Formats: sequence, C-alpha cells, structure tokens
Amino acid sequence: MTVTSVAQILEELAPLEHAEDFDNVGLLVGDSAMEVSGILVTLDTLESVVDEAIAKDCNLIVSFHPIIFNGLKKITGKNYVERTVLKAIQNNIAIYAIHTALDNSSNGVNAKICEVLGLGNTQILIPKKDTIRKLTTYIPSAEADNLKEKLFKAGAGNIGNYSNCSFALEGTGSYKAGANSNPTIGEIGKTHFEKETMINVNYLTSSESNVLNALVKHHPYEEVAYEVYSLENQNQHIGMGMIGELKEAISELSFLRHLKKTMNAQVVRHSVLRNKPVKKVAVLGGSGAFAIGAAKAAGADVFVTADVKYHQFYEAENKMVIADIGHFETEQFTKTLLVDYLTKKIPNFAIRLSESITNPIKYF
Repeated sequence: MTVTSVAQILEELAPLEHAEDFDNVGLLVGDSAMEVSGILVTLDTLESVVDEAIAKDCNLIVSFHPIIFNGLKKITGKNYVERTVLKAIQNNIAIYAIHTALDNSSNGVNAKICEVLGLGNTQILIPKKDTIRKLTTYIPSAEADNLKEKLFKAGAGNIGNYSNCSFALEGTGSYKAGANSNPTIGEIGKTHFEKETMINVNYLTSSESNVLNALVKHHPYEEVAYEVYSLENQNQHIGMGMIGELKEAISELSFLRHLKKTMNAQVVRHSVLRNKPVKKVAVLGGSGAFAIGAAKAAGADVFVTADVKYHQFYEAENKMVIADIGHFETEQFTKTLLVDYLTKKIPNFAIRLSESITNPIKYF
C-alpha cells in the first residue's frame, strides 16, 4: 500500500477540496509513491512524534494539525517546525495532514464531540458554501439511461440521503459536422437533427474530476456539449460545527460537570449562567469563536468550543452560555476517530495511535 492509497482512503472521509482556503492539508512531507510500512495517527506532528514513528516502524504520520502552515524558506533546524520536518525527511517518513477537511466532514471532529457528549438529532452548524456543482449535458435519447448510471457511479446525483437524483427533458438537438470531424451520427457538411435528452445532475466539487471524466468517456459524441454551474445552495452535510440535543434537558451546572468529565477538561471557562435548562448544544472543535453568532441563531443553550477571547464572552448576550474547554481538549478524540476509520478501511495493517501528549498548554 502506497502513501497515495492511504490518502485516497482518508479523502473519502474528508475530501481535501472541503478544507478551508487558508489551510495547508494533504501530503506535506514525503514521496506519494512510497510503500507504507505502518501508519502513526497523531493530533500534532512534533519531533517526539517522529521519534515515536521511527520506534514503531511507521513511515507515514497522519496528523490532524499541519506541521507546515506557513511557507518554509529554509530547513536548517532553527525552530521546532524545521527540526520536525528535517527529522522526518532524514528518516524517510511521510507526513499527511487532514485538519479543516475533517472539521468540515459530517463524520469528523464535531460529530465525534457530539458522540462523546451524547447529543442526538445533530445538524451542521455552518453549512459550507461553494461545494455543489450542476452538470447539464445533451445526449441521444437512446443513450441517456446508460450515461446517467455512469454519472451516478462517478459520484453525481447525491442529494442528502438520496442518490441517483437527476432531471431530464426531451428535445431536438442540431449540429453540422465540419470537414475534419468524425461524427458518431450524421454526415459531414450536412445539418443533422437528433432526438436528444437533456440531463441535469448535481455533484460535489470533490467529485468533479470523476464526474467529468465519466461524462467524456461514456458520451457517444466526438464533441461533448455540456455546461457546469456553481450553485449557491448550502450543503447541509458539509461544514463547520454541529448542533444537537441532549436526551433530556439538564441544568447548566449539571451540563458543565458532564462536559468537564466526558471531555477530560482541566477547566471550563464560561460566560454568565442564565439559570435555564440545557437541551440544545452547539459544538465546534478548535478555535470556534467565529461561530458564536451562528450558535445563537440556531437557538443553542450552550456553545462548546475553544480559544475564546475575553471580549468574545460578552457576545453570549444572555442568549446562551459559551463554554471554552481548551483547543486540545475539543480535538483530542480526533486521532481515535481516524484510527477507528483507517482500521475498518485497512484491516490487518499496522495502524498505531500515537501515545505522545502534544498539548502545549499545561495547568497548575
């Protein structure tokens, strides 16, 4: 199994196209064609993690956070980033980072937090824009059903929990083949009229290359007429944060105790309590203060996240409670999620959960 093969499996869960624009995801260090001896899954890639990979004979590190975030002009070992990258290169260890691609996955970071907290009826808190495209093409009616099936297999036609979704219209197409053409139907130099079906299907941007390749490969015409549109529709299954419900409403203090215990938090920083029951809870792993407004708009009783600044706690405005449990604490279960996922996808392969504690924040 190569690094590319592992990356393809990871991108079924979290396509890199769904990562945020500012992020640095995918293969950061190493040869994509290298044979993988073992995989070490970690939250952060540090020198100690590379040492652990060496000791466990793992030549691929799958990391949540990218060790290379800003551009490196030199790799001389003068700081922890350069030392980590240098050690990985010297020991022929590849590093793959998944970060916000997994943040935006409906089965990713925030789904795991919801699972740990026991939240049900979950939904994406901030649906991601610009992830849906629409394909329109025209094909001889006798070939329409076959082409639709090929497009479905390539990833088109999925809307929420529904698959094989399409819309078709019957009409008449016309064309005149030029001197250097090789028309499938019709004659060179003569205008031809053909009974055609217009097919419309939606697909995710992450599936675009597969869908367009299937279109060209299975369309009978020498020149394929098609149009691609970017849709403004929000994707309810991809995006940042999640919101869900507890089975039964509990008091704010009871929820904060539950939160601290289940998430192994050393401390919970929170805004003013409202003395109201907690039923609806929004979560966003990592630095999630940007989603305070979205959590309020969604009617959350509590918003669980990290890295909230002093003045941002005021933004709760007595409409909900903001609970900051720490960056590491909100994302700590991510590596377990990835190990479980990879183990199911690649049984009987060496997949190790990193034992290195990479949280840079200590509590006194």
